[in-house]
Amino acid sequence: MDLSVGNCSEGTKKSRLALCSCVALILIASACGEKTPPDTRAADESTIRNLDAQWSKAAAAKDVDGSVSYYSDDASLLAPNAPIASDKQGIRAAWASLLGPDTSLTWQASKVEVSRSGDLAYVQGVYQLTSKDARGKPTADNGKFVEVWKKQADGKWKTVADIFNSDLVVVQKQAPPPAAKKATRHSHAKKKRHRKSQSSDTE
Repeated sequence: MDLSVGNCSEGTKKSRLALCSCVALILIASACGEKTPPDTRAADESTIRNLDAQWSKAAAAKDVDGSVSYYSDDASLLAPNAPIASDKQGIRAAWASLLGPDTSLTWQASKVEVSRSGDLAYVQGVYQLTSKDARGKPTADNGKFVEVWKKQADGKWKTVADIFNSDLVVVQKQAPPPAAKKATRHSHAKKKRHRKSQSSDTE
C-alpha cells in the first residue's frame, strides 16, 4: 500500500497551519506595537489659554514686537477694512498702527477648542478697544475675534490665522441731493421770474 500521497497531503496541511500561525503572530505583534497617541487636549487648552492671556497683556502694554511674536512665520492677519497681512512685516505694521499712543486694547478668550490630533486649535472671544478720534474725543469699540493656533515643529503653539471685527453698527450718512437737481430747480425759478418780468413790461 502506497502512503506517499497521504503523507504529502498531511505535510501540506501542517505547512499551511504553520504559515497561518506565523501571519497571526505578526499581525498581533504589529497591533500591539501601534499605540493610540495620548489625549493631550486638556493640557493643550490650558496652554493656549495662558498664551492668549499673555498676548493680551503684551497688547495692553503696547508691546508691538511681543504681540507679533505670537504669530507663526506663515500667519495671516485679517483686520477689518484692510487687506490681508500675510507676512510678519505686514502683521507688524498692522499692530504698530493699532497700538498707538491714544489706544487701549484688551481681549478675553471665551472658548478654546483643540483637535483630537493635538496639532490644531481655535480660540473665540471678545475684545475692547478705546481710542481718540481726530478731534481728541474718546471712542469705544467692542468686537469679537477668532484665532487659529497650530503646534509647530518645536512643540510650541503659534497663531496661524487671526480675524476680528466690530460689533458696532455702521451709521450711514444721508447723501446730499445731486448738484444737477439743484441747478435745475434754480434754472426753473429763474425762468419763472423772467416770465413775470416780461408780463409786467407788456402790461
